[in-house]
Amino acid sequence: MNRWIIAAVAVAIAIYVFISSIFVVNEREQAIVLRFGAIERIIDEPGLYFKAPTTFVETVQIIENRLLRYDLANMRLQVSGGAFYIVDAFLTYRITDPRLFRERSQGELRVAEQRIGTRFDAALRQVYGLREFTAALSEQRPEMMAEARDLIRPDMETLGIDVVDVRILRTDLTPEVSEQTYQRMRAERLAQAAFLRAQGQEAAQSLRAVADRQATEVVAAAQRDSDILRGEGDAERGRIFAGAYSADPEFFEFYRSMQSYQTALGNNSGTTMVLSPDSEFFRYFGEANILGPTAIDAPVTGTSPSSPTQPEAAPTAQPVPSAPAATIAPALPPLAPGVAPQTEPALPASASGSPAALPNGFTAPVGAPVTP
Repeated sequence: MNRWIIAAVAVAIAIYVFISSIFVVNEREQAIVLRFGAIERIIDEPGLYFKAPTTFVETVQIIENRLLRYDLANMRLQVSGGAFYIVDAFLTYRITDPRLFRERSQGELRVAEQRIGTRFDAALRQVYGLREFTAALSEQRPEMMAEARDLIRPDMETLGIDVVDVRILRTDLTPEVSEQTYQRMRAERLAQAAFLRAQGQEAAQSLRAVADRQATEVVAAAQRDSDILRGEGDAERGRIFAGAYSADPEFFEFYRSMQSYQTALGNNSGTTMVLSPDSEFFRYFGEANILGPTAIDAPVTGTSPSSPTQPEAAPTAQPVPSAPAATIAPALPPLAPGVAPQTEPALPASASGSPAALPNGFTAPVGAPVTP
């Protein structure tokens, strides 16, 4: 019975020694073999390897051989002009020297990433602090990422780490800067709108001025044509009047005198006209013109010719009552349509003192004064 127990213990010890003396390194890892805490060898190729049995003599530390990522989120960075950004960024790195990594950071990623975070934060602040506010949002962004990577690399190489790349994920404005930026953008858009509106008003005024000038030219041309036509009409009217005058001058003068009587005496303004009976205005009311060649051409004085020694009475300058309208109205031509008949001046008496004869059998009183 004791033999079996001893054999089982021996087999167990043999299995433990065998298992503790082998280890496997895959393609994503690299290994550091330590003997009594000192680095014995570095294994960077995948495969099955052996070491001294148990962990008392030799131990194996597995180191990552793939790309690793470190992130920084919500960093508040100040730019050259004093404004602030909220930045999210990350970097990728690989452990290229396991021995140095073991010596400087005990082979622990946690210790290495503390130094990576500190150096990464300082590099980003330096890169942003040297640039203006709009640089991170312009074509300078790739240059900023490359510059941050180059600033981190020398320090990380002392840890056996190679920084492969640096990327900026997000660059946002702080709430205060966002509000200021919005107000500035709004002012710029308002200024641009005012400029465009001013250009539109200028174009509208130009078009309006052109239209007004064209309208003035059209009105002037129309006025010129109307003046030309009016002048031609007046010339034609004058020609017609000249032809009528040359055809019968006596009748033409008589017709024009009748028109002047109608114009001068055909109103209701109550104006009094004081004229001598032998005035040229009433030459067609004289006896010579009314009674023919036998009439006496001497002016009428209102006295009988049987008293030649009595001097003629001078025409008075005072208005006197007018003769009845029915006395001489039939002797005048008809008035124009819409014009009310007016009282016409009385005709002078004949030389015998009797009423002067009028056409169509009408008579006029002797020495009647002339009033409208």
